[in-house]
Amino acid sequence: MAATQKLACYRLPPLPTIGEIIKLYNLRAEKQLSQNFLLDMRLTDKIVRQAGNLKDAHVCEVGPGPGGLTRSILKAGAADLLVVEKDTRFMAGLQLLSEAAPGRMRIAHGDILRYRLERGFPAHIAKTWDDVPPNLHIIGNLPFSVSTPLIIKWLEQMSNRTGSFMFGRTRLTLTFQKEVAERLTASTGSRQRSRLSVMAQYLCTVKSCFTIPGRAFVPKPIVDVGVVHFTPLAQPQIQQPFKLVEKIVKNAFQFRRKHCRRGLQMLFPESQRLELTEELLRSADVDPTLRPTEISISEFRALADAYSQLCKENQGLSDYEFREELKLKHQEKRQSGSNRKGLHLHTTIEENVIGNR
Repeated sequence: MAATQKLACYRLPPLPTIGEIIKLYNLRAEKQLSQNFLLDMRLTDKIVRQAGNLKDAHVCEVGPGPGGLTRSILKAGAADLLVVEKDTRFMAGLQLLSEAAPGRMRIAHGDILRYRLERGFPAHIAKTWDDVPPNLHIIGNLPFSVSTPLIIKWLEQMSNRTGSFMFGRTRLTLTFQKEVAERLTASTGSRQRSRLSVMAQYLCTVKSCFTIPGRAFVPKPIVDVGVVHFTPLAQPQIQQPFKLVEKIVKNAFQFRRKHCRRGLQMLFPESQRLELTEELLRSADVDPTLRPTEISISEFRALADAYSQLCKENQGLSDYEFREELKLKHQEKRQSGSNRKGLHLHTTIEENVIGNR
């Protein structure tokens, strides 16, 4: 009897369909916000199933829009759902849904890139990092325009154990452009291997769940969409600060078609570039003729450890950015050209004055 009552509390009362909500509130997907609505409840249910068991769970949904995925999360039994929505046009429809699930859904108006999720849930749900993941999930059909900066932000918070990762190894189930989803899950040596692959996989178990065809969305995007599930690792595969790892990986991949030596040498000032690049690769025991896509996580770990040691031995190296050095060179070149032009003009004027005499 108790089980039947509990099942009943997960059911939502009769509500307008998502399509009807869109018409009722005259909602349109904004192109500049990369909005695409998913109306098929079978697909939203399928996304939610990838998150695992949500009965009595705490959930944050990112960008709920008209509320299709929101309904599936509530139907799956979430006890506490916090939805974070930037677009005020969706508030009335979300309020209707909140009233249909009293005490189970909270609405926050804000930009998820700046929203402080650690304030959104009670402290008692926290687990230690080495323990099982907390009963907290982040789920979202992400707008394409924010998906990459957002996952990078969350990966950094994961590394630092801040934000929603103060509660432990919070799991994420998110949608991305298919191409981005493929990069996130790409293995060493594959064509899709990228900076994003390494940054995600050294911190998480990353699973490609399934692909949603673009035609399932309104309006239809020109690309398909991939659903990806992330579970933070109890022990990251690289034990160095996030910014240091990101710097190495970013430099390695900036010349992705060339040997890794080409990108890695840009970690060092021009005056020490050849010497320190050789020392880095020798200490890490990494083949300088590997392409960036061929470097394994364990090899990136060795590079990060070797670079960290070089930074300790060479004052100021950790702050060096070759783009800044390049920028200064360009400024000096422009200044030098301007000085030469001024000198030429001054000489010409003097010659004209003498000639007039």
